[in-house]
Amino acid sequence: MSEAMPQPAPIGPLTSAVKRALAEVPGPTMLADLMFLERWEIAPIPGAAAALRVSQIRRANPDLVAAVRAELAAARRSRIG
Repeated sequence: MSEAMPQPAPIGPLTSAVKRALAEVPGPTMLADLMFLERWEIAPIPGAAAALRVSQIRRANPDLVAAVRAELAAARRSRIG
């Protein structure tokens, strides 16, 4: 009997905004933070620690947050209509 295998999580950034940001400031810590922010904007993670982390990342990168949100909203609109 064949069971469905879980799909691996995407590797690397999904949005152009995060890709551009990482090209300007590469590094493992920045990568982890921006990937966390991007995934949060797609599907928020419950819990106070996650909310605090994303809040700190958002405060440090307001322009990036706006760009990620705009890109994700455009992607959602294109899938709907």
